[in-house]
Amino acid sequence: MDFRLTDEEEAFQTAVRRFGDKVLRAHERQIDVEGRIPPEVLGPMAELGLLAMPVPTEYGGMGASATLTELAAEEIGRGDFSMATAVFFLLEAGWGHILSRFGTEETKREVLPPVCQGKAFLGIATTEPTGGSDLAGMRTGSRRDGEAFVLHGEKAFISGVEEAKSLGGGHLTLSKSDRGGFNLLYVPTRSAGVATQRFVNMGRMGISTGGLTYQDVRVPARYLLGSEGKGFEYAMEGFSVARTFVSAACVGAAERALETGIAYIRDRKAFGQPLGKFEGIQFELVDLWTQVEAVKWQCRRAAWLLDTYTLRGDPSHRSEVDRAVAAVKLTAPQVAFESVKRVMMWFGAAGYTKDVGLELGFRGIMSYLVGAEGGLNIMRIILGRELLGREYLPYK
Repeated sequence: MDFRLTDEEEAFQTAVRRFGDKVLRAHERQIDVEGRIPPEVLGPMAELGLLAMPVPTEYGGMGASATLTELAAEEIGRGDFSMATAVFFLLEAGWGHILSRFGTEETKREVLPPVCQGKAFLGIATTEPTGGSDLAGMRTGSRRDGEAFVLHGEKAFISGVEEAKSLGGGHLTLSKSDRGGFNLLYVPTRSAGVATQRFVNMGRMGISTGGLTYQDVRVPARYLLGSEGKGFEYAMEGFSVARTFVSAACVGAAERALETGIAYIRDRKAFGQPLGKFEGIQFELVDLWTQVEAVKWQCRRAAWLLDTYTLRGDPSHRSEVDRAVAAVKLTAPQVAFESVKRVMMWFGAAGYTKDVGLELGFRGIMSYLVGAEGGLNIMRIILGRELLGREYLPYK
């Protein structure tokens, strides 16, 4: 088993880290304060091919592997500590992959090129005001009406509602089909009958979160992904991909927190010696670094499994993929959050200020603890199902 990156992967990772250092870090406070990712960031991202990386080249993407995309996610999480750019990145990557895999040819040629150019937004809309993971209780519905589908219902806590309006684009929207099962439909946010509402988050300010209301919204039948009633399967594949990139971004943020902390405890003196000489801090650093290093390779294995099986349409190892993805999505946000929290404490009172900047990561990573791309307890339910069997699920 060879853990080395190829020369191409190393060169690409170096280029993305350089972009993170020069562009993302220079704009991360602006992103947080202004509540948007500016063209000065999206433009260079598009030029580097970082938007919707897995999308095939004929639709404007790089045709990148999950492994290469995972490396980019690490560096973007390291570069913009607020996690806003990472969210934008992983949504385009994960759901761009799903649209390129299951969308109609006409829809792919219409939607994906502007997404890859940073001129349109693509997200996912599954969560509703009554719950995010209880799909059996979903109220948003869709019905076939000739050469169109008609949607009605409401989604909540959806990323990119404002970006989809300002840039153009929309969301892959999961709805109950009147013929049974679920439909996954691309719904442009500027469609007649779509209303948006923006929520105010505590972090990740650079990408909007809000609600979408569908009042008898008509979308062309060509916007249906795959077959009627099969949308749940497509959405679950998308979440496996997106959750892997979430975890990678958390790894990058954790590494940045530790780098910040190491520089500080090497130089900051107390009682006549550097803080790093005190075993209470030194041992804590070692424990945190070990956990981050472990979850990084856990994340890269999940990406390898996606490349080997899922992205090739091979369902033979689905259980192994589900376990690996759920495990890393359960672990990475917790390790990243703990790393940021502990380093803030090394700084003492200064760590609580915006001057140090650790609070950006503290606020951003928290979103992945409370539910974004699947809450921690949902990951535990998935793992429990895979380890014990479906008969041990807490619901029918």
